[in-house]
Amino acid sequence: MKAAHLADRFADLFAFRPRIFRAPGRVNLIGEHTDYNDGYVLPATIGFSAYVALGPRSDRKLVLHSAEFSGHFEFDLDHLPSRRLNEWCDYVVGVALALAQQGVNLSGANLLLHGEVPIGAGLSSSASVEVASALALLNWSGMELPIPEIARLCQQAENNFVGARVGIMDQFVSCAGKRGNAILLDCRSLSYELAPVPPDVQLVVCNTMVKHDLATGTYNIRRAECEEGVRYFAQRNPSVRALRDVSLELLEQHASDLPPAILKRCSHVIHENQRTLDAANAFRRGDIKRMGALMCESHRSLRDLYEVSCRELDVMVESAHGLPGFIGGRMTGGGFGGCTVNLVRKEHARDFSDQIAGRFREKTGIDPQVYICCAEDGAQELPGPF
Repeated sequence: MKAAHLADRFADLFAFRPRIFRAPGRVNLIGEHTDYNDGYVLPATIGFSAYVALGPRSDRKLVLHSAEFSGHFEFDLDHLPSRRLNEWCDYVVGVALALAQQGVNLSGANLLLHGEVPIGAGLSSSASVEVASALALLNWSGMELPIPEIARLCQQAENNFVGARVGIMDQFVSCAGKRGNAILLDCRSLSYELAPVPPDVQLVVCNTMVKHDLATGTYNIRRAECEEGVRYFAQRNPSVRALRDVSLELLEQHASDLPPAILKRCSHVIHENQRTLDAANAFRRGDIKRMGALMCESHRSLRDLYEVSCRELDVMVESAHGLPGFIGGRMTGGGFGGCTVNLVRKEHARDFSDQIAGRFREKTGIDPQVYICCAEDGAQELPGPF
């Protein structure tokens, strides 16, 4: 949907020409399940975004519509709900509540949302909605906040209101993404560096069409398992506050003392942090072969140690090997479905996409979606008028 079309839809609903804000989804090249362990990640924003069209109200209401989902929702800004409604509006309401609790004096507004980030694919459809909503509500209320603070408040909304204990990576990169670059983000300090994606390489994202839900279930279990590991290591070294603080030497020293499942989770996170730092260095050196090898190592670790893969993801990863232009690939996102991400030589990207889709279809009977992506800019207000 073009911005002008979204503006027309908004005008039909509210008889007013809106301002429009967008925030992109992301694909994580490497550094999976490290963000909530205070670790390192290497994501890039992609050309799928959430859009929020916004216009004024004279009262203190927040009125929400979606271009994709049914339902008309109205909320009193002075009495926002404290619990989720289990509706699509939860991501917006959670952000509004987090902003209000931060002391932002929100103004009444009509909002129309449009999302083009595939839902349940591990490409951060929820974070894109949260960041676009935060940017819209802040601007409408005449407020500005630094990127790290916007990201933290959006993460808080998903953690505390929606109930998914996600790390800060998705929201941060949606705010801070830069065209042509991945971002090496330190999820503890929120310092980051740009890591240029070589111009002769494209990101090919392959959607298995298997959906996952991060708000419940195994994702939160994995977080709890990591926290159990932290408690164990903190008893032996008081400086340990997160798995990021556990060295390979400390892990190996106490490996036999840990329950098998906890050892697997800790091993993945600790090695994945190092892989991510190595991958960023490989990008800087232009060593794409090394980057590809690290991505393949990451998938094996996610499959065997963190145990968040599934048959369809494994088949998609296996289907990439041996295809022309393939450099490396892995599952991306929370797991149990969603997408893989592949580094592919630019001149082979189209053939690669067609062939991997055919291989996957033959092995699973599922017709996948394949997206050829470039790293894009982060959240912004679109220039109007519309």
